Amino acid sequence: MGASAGLHHAMRIRPATPDDAPCLPAIERSSGAVFRSLPDLAWVADDDVQSEACHLDLIARGKAWVCVDEDDRPTGFLNGHGVGDVFHILQMAVLHDLQGRGLGVALIEEAKRFSMSRNMRALTLTTFRDVPWNAPFYRRRGFRILDEHELDERLRGILNHEAEAGFPRERRCAMALVSRTWPGASRAYHRWRPIPAWIKRSAMGAAANGIFPSGSQAGS
Repeated sequence: MGASAGLHHAMRIRPATPDDAPCLPAIERSSGAVFRSLPDLAWVADDDVQSEACHLDLIARGKAWVCVDEDDRPTGFLNGHGVGDVFHILQMAVLHDLQGRGLGVALIEEAKRFSMSRNMRALTLTTFRDVPWNAPFYRRRGFRILDEHELDERLRGILNHEAEAGFPRERRCAMALVSRTWPGASRAYHRWRPIPAWIKRSAMGAAANGIFPSGSQAGS
């Protein structure tokens, strides 16, 4: 994967490697600091993050990318996994000091390119519906919030799992971006596949959106 257009200075996107794993939890922790600006959600900044072991698991069994600086040091990441013909984003995070510079957008675009190259029909995620760098950010990227009747067992299970972990269910939502190349893109969302148990284990412990991919994501 080559350098992504619009990145700050020499920053680029590349696949994550096991050598990156030790520094990724700190990036997520830094990314989540933005929640301190929201008094009612400030606790999210101190929530658990994906562990180094979780990152190694996702790098080996899922799909993960990092945004790196000119010295090849990670400054952000996105990880997820294919679930049938859907790519589910588990977590995205960008260093707090580098947020707002297009790194999150570049990571999302990389995930979109990957899913299109695999002929996947959609990307999904869960996030806060009312936090500016969560659902509104993804909506600008082409995602839309799924209504309750559109949720399959997998996405409903993720949202319920998040609620059990302390995230207010009424403020969380599932979002999807359907590939325009998918023949059924104009139809209602359906045929979601059950999420593998190892993804459920990996996802828990990620701040806010980090099955919850979008909760701590802040890289627009």
